Amino acid sequence: MADVNRGNRPLSPHLQVYRPQWGSVTSIFARITGIALLGAALLVIWWLLAAASGAEYFEFVNWLLTSFVGDIVMFLALWAVCYHFLSGLRHLYWDTGRGFEIEKAEMLGKAVVAGSVILAIFVAIVV
Repeated sequence: MADVNRGNRPLSPHLQVYRPQWGSVTSIFARITGIALLGAALLVIWWLLAAASGAEYFEFVNWLLTSFVGDIVMFLALWAVCYHFLSGLRHLYWDTGRGFEIEKAEMLGKAVVAGSVILAIFVAIVV
């Protein structure tokens, strides 16, 4: 039966009550970057299809993807790949049953975020 006395119950705490935790933030980033990687893959497929379509169309798509905005989008896609890679390594470590202590999990979350930025910059400069 429906509870008609809802006004006397306390409300659940919402986002303004909780402090974001590294575990939840990195989990959300993993989902967002996974979806963004699908978009980046579609851009690369578009570039390959343009290369197969003809020189004039390829020049347009190549110009678009190598413009300043295209470079930023591709760098962010590179960061997403690095983030997913390091996050996957962290999950492999967790699969061994280690790293679940609060301090260790927080340190691993910070390491994944910082490491992905450093790795993306390194790959963009070297490769």
